Amino acid sequence: MKVPELKPKIILASRSPRRRYLLERAGVRFSVIPSEFDESSISMAPPDDYVRSLATAKAQDIASRYPESWVIGADTVVVAANRVLGKPASTAEARDMLRHLSGRTHQVLTGFCVCRLSETKLFAETARTDVLFKTLTSAEIDWYIQTGEPFDKAGAYAIQGIGTFLVKRIDGSYTNVVGLPVCEVIEILIREKVIGFDEPHPAPAAAQRAVEEAM
Repeated sequence: MKVPELKPKIILASRSPRRRYLLERAGVRFSVIPSEFDESSISMAPPDDYVRSLATAKAQDIASRYPESWVIGADTVVVAANRVLGKPASTAEARDMLRHLSGRTHQVLTGFCVCRLSETKLFAETARTDVLFKTLTSAEIDWYIQTGEPFDKAGAYAIQGIGTFLVKRIDGSYTNVVGLPVCEVIEILIREKVIGFDEPHPAPAAAQRAVEEAM
């Protein structure tokens, strides 16, 4: 089922396959135009503010070229014991991050921004989820690293992938840990009448006939 999209179109300003997957699974129709914004131009700040600023800058970068579209930007970091963990650049860094997270509750922060410049509308927030890791052995860490999964993930793990075995408990949005708090983003799109649910659904019998005809 597709969520009815009203005009104008939606753009995801991210190359993340996980964010794209989440929006697709939610039934949202959108285009992907990754932002090339220079992240180093944003000064380090408290993590909540930092990811929100990055998400806003990425969304505005694309919105400046497509002012009639609604643009979604996002950025995610992991924070554990006041240490901010981005994506590991090496095996040694991935190992260090996983050791740091072992047996500890950490926070996954995703800043997200939804904006449409032609209407001067911009909504930016930060979602937070607490995640508890199991206590990891050196063998478990080394095995997980050799899968290759940690290297393009904040905090060196993917809760939706092989890394699911690392996670003992979460408190908050699961999709936020994957990379985008889908509920919060869709609430903004509904409130602003970018997507809607007014189209009637087919009756069960008609829906079944449609399925049978497609087979």
